[in-house]
Amino acid sequence: MFERLTPAVKDPILSLSIACQLDTRANKLDLGVGVYRNEQGVTPVLETVKTAEQRLLDMQETKAYVGLAGCERFNRAMMTLLMGDNSSRSRAVAVQTPGASGALRMLADVIAMANPSAKVWMSDLSYANHAPIMKTAGLEVAYFPYFDPETKLVNEPAMLDTLATLGKNDVVLLHGCCHNPTGADLSYAAWQAITDLANQQGFLPFIDMAYQGFGDGMEEDAAGFRYLAERVPAYLVASSCSKNFGLYRERTGLAVVVANTLAKSESIKSRIMECARSTYTMPPDHGAAIVRIILEDEALKNAWLAEVTSMRQRIQGVRSSLADAIRQQTGNQAFDFIEQHKGMFSVLGTNAEQISRLKEEFGIYLVDGGRMNIAGLGEKDVPYLAKSLAKVV
Repeated sequence: MFERLTPAVKDPILSLSIACQLDTRANKLDLGVGVYRNEQGVTPVLETVKTAEQRLLDMQETKAYVGLAGCERFNRAMMTLLMGDNSSRSRAVAVQTPGASGALRMLADVIAMANPSAKVWMSDLSYANHAPIMKTAGLEVAYFPYFDPETKLVNEPAMLDTLATLGKNDVVLLHGCCHNPTGADLSYAAWQAITDLANQQGFLPFIDMAYQGFGDGMEEDAAGFRYLAERVPAYLVASSCSKNFGLYRERTGLAVVVANTLAKSESIKSRIMECARSTYTMPPDHGAAIVRIILEDEALKNAWLAEVTSMRQRIQGVRSSLADAIRQQTGNQAFDFIEQHKGMFSVLGTNAEQISRLKEEFGIYLVDGGRMNIAGLGEKDVPYLAKSLAKVV
């Protein structure tokens, strides 16, 4: 049966983390895997999550299935967090999924079901699982220009020029705030231009939004997406609670559908649940129950927002410290873009030889292409990283 089956290619990020764990050097730095760590190098359980878990323990009376759509109270609370009082909320429906990856796959399956010839366009630097998810669903994948390796910012003119050539058979996978692995975010003006192009050309916007609150603030980070949502007839969203709630291992995600009418949205939702039934069937409940408890309690929600603010400010502080330290080590401003980037990641522009040297000589582990998890770096590690980068780059 399995004689012809060869081993899978190792995941580049997960295998990097394993290699770092086996490294015995005391000053090693794992800056590959995308999880937030505090100054002590720990990915913490938020205090509000602990409070919600205790409430859940005290009041939960059953572990019965929650249904194909998951917890509808969680779904509504998350849509409010994402969309605010956006007018498109009246046409929006959602399905709870096993993480944002589960949402991406369910929405990809529905796209393929609706239009097997659809082509999904994604940024020319994206996540390792995005293209495989779309291709496994049977969809064609293409790329639009995004990251400018010279400026380390978004090449918005080139991106918009490509989107202007698309049509009704195209889906554009857009990264929400802080989401692109380069650390470079779309400007508000770019969101406005994308909205105009979506309406002119007829392509479907598909937003992946997993880092809300890690850029400028919970409301501020949603501004560009909400502008688009107010003005296009239809869009899709995949969202995650891994980062801003710290629920990485709970696999708590959401697939949102907004069609031109609520009836059409409900029809599409029924198809997502049909897809779910043939894969995982029921989503895990624990993480969603925690999020629901937090978002439905005003005091607890405010305490959670304060925790997200603390995480965001720590990341911003590390960005400023690292840019300053590299500037002092090198005598130039070549890495000042680190301070301009938002969220957990930055792409440094280091080549394969430099990445190898950082790993072999200094125990610094970066993803191929030079993506660095800023949120995995402590202030105490900044001087060592800056000196190492200056020697290698």
